[in-house]
Amino acid sequence: MDDLLITFADLDFVRRSVLGGRTELCLVLMCGRTSRADGRARVLVREVVVPAEDDYTRRSQLEAELRPAFIARWAKIAARTKSSLVFVHSHPGRAAPEFSRIDDAGEEVLAHFFRHRTPDLQHLALVVSDGGYACRYLGSDRHLRLIAVGDDRRVLFDPSRSHDPSDLYDRQVRAFGRAGQSILQSLRVGIVGLGGTGSLAVQQLAHLGVKEFVLVDPDDVELTNLNRLAGSASADTGQAKVAVAERYIRAVQPRAVVTSFQENVVFVETAKKLRDVDVLFCCTDSHGSRAVLQQLAYQYLIPCIDIGTVIAVKGGKITHITGRAQMLSPGLACLTCGGLLDGNEVRRDMMSEAERKQDPYLVGAREPAPAVISINSTITSLAITMFLSAVVGVPSPARHLLYDGLRSRLRSVKGEPVQDCIVCSRAGVLARGDGLALQGRLAQNVNR
Repeated sequence: MDDLLITFADLDFVRRSVLGGRTELCLVLMCGRTSRADGRARVLVREVVVPAEDDYTRRSQLEAELRPAFIARWAKIAARTKSSLVFVHSHPGRAAPEFSRIDDAGEEVLAHFFRHRTPDLQHLALVVSDGGYACRYLGSDRHLRLIAVGDDRRVLFDPSRSHDPSDLYDRQVRAFGRAGQSILQSLRVGIVGLGGTGSLAVQQLAHLGVKEFVLVDPDDVELTNLNRLAGSASADTGQAKVAVAERYIRAVQPRAVVTSFQENVVFVETAKKLRDVDVLFCCTDSHGSRAVLQQLAYQYLIPCIDIGTVIAVKGGKITHITGRAQMLSPGLACLTCGGLLDGNEVRRDMMSEAERKQDPYLVGAREPAPAVISINSTITSLAITMFLSAVVGVPSPARHLLYDGLRSRLRSVKGEPVQDCIVCSRAGVLARGDGLALQGRLAQNVNR
């Protein structure tokens, strides 16, 4: 089933606009689009259009009709921008809405018009009531799921049959219900970086019941990885990290669908392979990969949880133990807003090894950082709980956590998004989908 994704901010505006009035009101949503590897589509709401009073031919408590001139104007805009349109209207009452015969008749006329004006585009209809939502392709009986994304990721309309949790998850079902467990089992989760934190994320997600994974990491297991690589053994030295992670998942979930790429996510073609996941985990240690993944998160409305740990040592003594788990999602400040990305480091990560050696402004090589599995486990567990809060409603509202290991302190912080941020705002990449090129390196080579 295809998906219609909308930010919570836009959904709130839609609800306030069409509900509670004395007459029915229409809205039009401008949307981008992307296709999943399995052929299903995602439609991404990027703009809400409010018709003026004179854009209607008639309005009443039970119906509203837009003028042909208004429809024709937006058909031209849709064709020029390659946008899908979603026609939104309200139904009265507190029951979950269903499309009426009046809706069917009106949509058939619209669908016929758009088949001639924009034959390469598909448009949608969304009906909203105080009791819920219904969504379908215009003039058809093909429904779409409606998903809202922001601090949380919530499925608001899903006419498909949900997964039936097995008794294996009885203790989890007692915590967040059968519906929550079904959501976990329906998610496609991307994990980038299968080292200290990424391997632990794989371990916990597999046990939680996630059944679809996309794994990305360019590296092989080295002897120095074994102290913190969950699921690994000495015999795995020289094996791809993605292969070790996939083996662990299949040991826990024999029927899991696992897609692995031994590639670097800073390459555009690799990053594109993550466009169809539902949630991302950034478990890398480079600024370049974080820059790519945060763009992916906001451009495709995919919540991404970024995980990082630092152990600082000076004179043979530990001076700092810090960790961070931060969700990157519409309405939440991105790494650029928080000044957490170093432009020079991003530039370094986008270069090949030969290019780095030739650049006079890049001096020296990166030294391996200290890493301890207990610190990685602490921060990864916080990130997984954040994920559970966002997707199944576990009551843990923090979306940006900072850990101070020396003082045994954990605190929640809330950064404010920068207006017109080049990443997370509507003036940036928000909900642009395939309409905007991803940033990154353009060609793979031997220098991963």
